[in-house]
Amino acid sequence: MRAILLAAGMGTRLRPLTLTTPKSLIPVNGKPMLERQIEFLQEKGVKEIYVVTGYLHEKFEYLTAKYKGIELVHNDKYDVYNNIYTMYLVREYLPNSYVIDADNYLHRNFLLEKPGKSMYFSARKKDFKNEWILRFDGENKVYDIEVGDGSGEYILCGTSFWSQEDGELIAYKLEEDINGNDFSERYWDDIVKDNLNSLDIYIQKIKEDDSFEIDSLDDLEKVNKYLEDLRKERI
Repeated sequence: MRAILLAAGMGTRLRPLTLTTPKSLIPVNGKPMLERQIEFLQEKGVKEIYVVTGYLHEKFEYLTAKYKGIELVHNDKYDVYNNIYTMYLVREYLPNSYVIDADNYLHRNFLLEKPGKSMYFSARKKDFKNEWILRFDGENKVYDIEVGDGSGEYILCGTSFWSQEDGELIAYKLEEDINGNDFSERYWDDIVKDNLNSLDIYIQKIKEDDSFEIDSLDDLEKVNKYLEDLRKERI
């Protein structure tokens, strides 16, 4: 079992913080978000972790000395394509692997030691816009993914796990897309969405406050306030 951490983005909505620091290395609760993800993965026995960098890629180099099992993969087209190309660069590592968007603050370690099957870790979120909504049956098998606005629905939270079989299929489809289509506006989750009938994916439900996407200064402020309120409650 291994992990892929997607950390190539520029984080323009987090400027001026991201003028000198990649957004995944912005500290939340006293630690860079990416480091917290690495430590949570290692707690669950994941020893092989691929960090795909792009913007300010040199800022990630210290990770290989600080943590064992870290390999950096550089995406030199981070400012040209969406994350479908980032995933394409590490497609060979996708089978039997976690995938985590590195700009997510994981508040609790909800990762599983032996997932066994493909799954999206997903929480019900309030008042969201333009998010990926999961539709699933009584056995929690995902049969559709919709992109839209809403509240109280289970949405993608930036963390997933892919079985050997599903990972191999997605890797193959990534190659098809990159080599044969105009993929400039596509995300790697579009590959999953387009091939749901051939994949065996389930929803793994987590709590609303288990994971937070930090995509803007407003997101960061809200999470910091939430954590500060928690600290006050414990006093």
